[in-house]
Amino acid sequence: MKAMLTLLLLVGFVGQVAAQDTTKAAAPAPAPAPAAAAAAAPAANVSVEAVLARSVVDRVPQDTGTAFPDSVGTVVLWMRVSGAGGQTVSAVWFHGGDEVGTVPLAIGGSPWRTWSRKTVPADAKGAWHVEIRDAAGNVLKRVDFTVGQ
Repeated sequence: MKAMLTLLLLVGFVGQVAAQDTTKAAAPAPAPAPAAAAAAAPAANVSVEAVLARSVVDRVPQDTGTAFPDSVGTVVLWMRVSGAGGQTVSAVWFHGGDEVGTVPLAIGGSPWRTWSRKTVPADAKGAWHVEIRDAAGNVLKRVDFTVGQ
């Protein structure tokens, strides 16, 4: 009985191996992922609303403005980005003409709200600005502000 069962299993296995079609050509490469296609989209399709604030509460900017006292401590760039789902934008902070920080921000959908915080030392008075850039470095939006004036 064991011999007969072994023979049946062996015949079934050999039958399946013999039935495999090895003449098929290799499968075509899969289509690029939607995120990769979105990354190639021109920046013209992306829109950015941005404001500066002292804080963000429940994803809403608080105490917005473009002039802050030298005691502000932290400035928040809040933005709503449309048309850039799956991409990364960067908040690039400048004091005068010097770049003082870059914060990459993943955009998870469209529209998408996100923000970047920058600590502002009390002696860092004067003109500031922050640029929102796409992955290629194109400036999507620039927001100017002053500290201590």
